Amino acid sequence: MSSEDLEAQEDELLALASIYDGDEFRRAECIQGGETRIFLDLPQNFKIIVNSDPADGLRNNGKQYVICFLPPLVLNFELPPDYPSNSPPAFTLSGKWLTPTQLTALCKQLDILWEEHRGSVILFAWIQFLKEETLRYLNITSPFELKFGSQENTKRTAPAPPTRELCLGGATDSEKGQEESVDERAVQDVESLSSLFQEVLDFDQDHQKKCFNKKAYPCNICFCIKLGTECMYFLNCKHVYCRVCLKDYFEIQIKDGQVRCLNCPEPKCPSVATPGQVKELVQAELFARYDRLLLQSSLDLMGDVVTCPRPSCQLPVIEEPDSKMGICTGCSYAFCSLCRLAYHGISPCRITPEKLMQLPEEYQQADEAGKKLLEQKYGMNVIQMALEEMKSKTWLKKNSKCCPNCGTRIEKFGGCNKMTCTNCMRYFCWICLNSLSRASPYKHFSDPASPCFNLAWAVVATPSPGHSPSVEEDLRPGYVAELGPPSGLAWVPRESVLQARALATCLHPSVHSRRSGRALPASPPQPLRANH
Repeated sequence: MSSEDLEAQEDELLALASIYDGDEFRRAECIQGGETRIFLDLPQNFKIIVNSDPADGLRNNGKQYVICFLPPLVLNFELPPDYPSNSPPAFTLSGKWLTPTQLTALCKQLDILWEEHRGSVILFAWIQFLKEETLRYLNITSPFELKFGSQENTKRTAPAPPTRELCLGGATDSEKGQEESVDERAVQDVESLSSLFQEVLDFDQDHQKKCFNKKAYPCNICFCIKLGTECMYFLNCKHVYCRVCLKDYFEIQIKDGQVRCLNCPEPKCPSVATPGQVKELVQAELFARYDRLLLQSSLDLMGDVVTCPRPSCQLPVIEEPDSKMGICTGCSYAFCSLCRLAYHGISPCRITPEKLMQLPEEYQQADEAGKKLLEQKYGMNVIQMALEEMKSKTWLKKNSKCCPNCGTRIEKFGGCNKMTCTNCMRYFCWICLNSLSRASPYKHFSDPASPCFNLAWAVVATPSPGHSPSVEEDLRPGYVAELGPPSGLAWVPRESVLQARALATCLHPSVHSRRSGRALPASPPQPLRANH
């Protein structure tokens, strides 16, 4: 090795070390050589796509992704003793996203550059070519299809003497042959197409994060300017917030059980935090709650997945096809997915008395899908019976009253307001529902101090369910009264009832007013017949 060649080599290696940082250039320790990682500058909105055989089972086949960075091309080189005076550097060129054919074209172009600059140092020119001209030289545009170069239809060859013709068509001409010739210095450093696709996406995400950490950003919550290492951004919208604010925001949402509401705090922004981002910020106990609730909410959205009803199990279970039976893989319990009880075949689900009381209202308020589910669960006969039962109870509440002694429902067809319960034979007043004396039941209607004074033949409308109005409420506008013997019932308004009271007082002078304190005759006065 001549002193001139050694000095030129040392100067070139020192220059490269000063130009590029440690991620881009590393000098070998034992030999005159090193490794250069060339990061290409991609145009805006550069997209990649994978079109593979469906048999490969690639999940994202045919889908396009926007990326900002591609994995670097790696140039490993060793300087021979007579470089640069006579021999070029020995090198290998490897890359993940370029096929061996494309890498071979680049290797040939590097040989041509050496021939053009023989006798001079060439490494910097090679690096600049690979960094600035690779996309243009290989005619790579967006969307760029990732390919994996199989080794079956290729043969490795030693480097051929460079010619100008190879420079113009090296990127595509060799693909025309059935058996491709690949330079042994060209290496596609990837195992398969699926691993290539994932490595490209992972590298792009990691490199974007590195670039993000080197800059300062204003937090859109606390409005403080912080370094990227103290901030986090949502992947879809790129909105930036400091980690302290996002941590508090995530913790509040998780404690409230809103695990599907970890959206970007920006109004109307649909971006959602990834589980990895949540795990970075919250404590392990809180993340475990988030993970459990997120899994449960996801299972709830799956129509054919139910939870084992046994409290000691609670594992998710997939329903059997064309059936409502679920068999838990943990405890082997076979159950109905509708009623959550032991599987009962084609028989309707059993219904509790409490549920039977709620069923009519639930069925009437349900939409078409809800009604169909209830019919499938309990059967139309049970639902029809519950609806009829509800109608019966509604009619009873509207048209009958309960005996104050035994609670039996009683309907009044006519006659006076002194009632006799056919179940317990108790006398009671139909208006106020108070029990009456068996010796003199009509004293209740003839006593001026009684709330039902002179109303033995007054008939009031049955009150609404759950409401027991007073006598004054019964006789207010909106209620009607009837005066007359049972053979001639008639309905008259409240004013007519008051007039009847006054007329009854005139016919029986001993009765002046409620405040008189005088008793009525022992027998009730003869009521007046109302005119129709």
